[in-house]
Amino acid sequence: MFQSLELKHPRFYQAFRLFIVVFTSILYAWNLRCFAKTAGLFPSGFSGASLLLQNIGIKFLHISVPFAVFNIGLNLFPTYISYKYIGKRFTLYSIIVILLSSIFVDILPSYVFTDDIMLVSLFGGLINGLAISLCLNVGTSTGGTDFISIFLSHQKGIDAWNYILLGNIVMLIAAGALFGWSKALYSIIYQFCSTQVIQLLYKRYKKETLFIISDKSNEIYHAIKDLTNHDATLFTGIGCYEEKEKTLIYSVINAEAKRELIPMIRGIDEHAFINVVKTEELDGRFHDIPHD
Repeated sequence: MFQSLELKHPRFYQAFRLFIVVFTSILYAWNLRCFAKTAGLFPSGFSGASLLLQNIGIKFLHISVPFAVFNIGLNLFPTYISYKYIGKRFTLYSIIVILLSSIFVDILPSYVFTDDIMLVSLFGGLINGLAISLCLNVGTSTGGTDFISIFLSHQKGIDAWNYILLGNIVMLIAAGALFGWSKALYSIIYQFCSTQVIQLLYKRYKKETLFIISDKSNEIYHAIKDLTNHDATLFTGIGCYEEKEKTLIYSVINAEAKRELIPMIRGIDEHAFINVVKTEELDGRFHDIPHD
């Protein structure tokens, strides 16, 4: 989302990035405190696990352990993995998010906006997804399963979604058994809304395939190469309607680059025929945007 800003104004982007990190840390913590925690809901990932452990301590052991203790403790090993294998700057910004959000969950005052748990689940999930998306779009994360997912996807070539889903299911089963199944079921709605917002706003790992028919294929290829660092393949064929030789450019790009690339192609050839297709699965060498 902010890739072009980073390229054009790198110094301003770093200050903007730090502002977003602090802002989303507070927003993320405020949402956990005033929506998830007050309603007894359990978000996905380590934040949900931390709330679950905190509630277990209060209800069964009669001790109140700060949220920060659980959340920071659970993130220690994934943070080490991220620092070593994903990116140092990405990890350092993520550490800021983890520390600030954990502390603010404990110190921010609670506020009950509504007693309707369905509304809390819906709007809490939407705000949670917005906060996480903002973090991801400036090259940081809220920690936990984000670290694990990126590590397994890039370093091991493993789709981590099923493992993360399984972990969330186990957490919700435990939460339902201990604190009531209605809380666990409403937590699913909270998690679903959050996931939908992230899928809408965060397009880093989404790929799209371009098919471009143009008489200026060489200029368009260089535009694709310079902007996205992705290569292309050129096909030559015959246009059936005009019975003239045509060239077709085939390239797979990151979805977020499309918004800037299409107008650039139109500027080169306003008569170019462009077909954009969502890429569901990709196997082979592909240049991913670096995290640092």
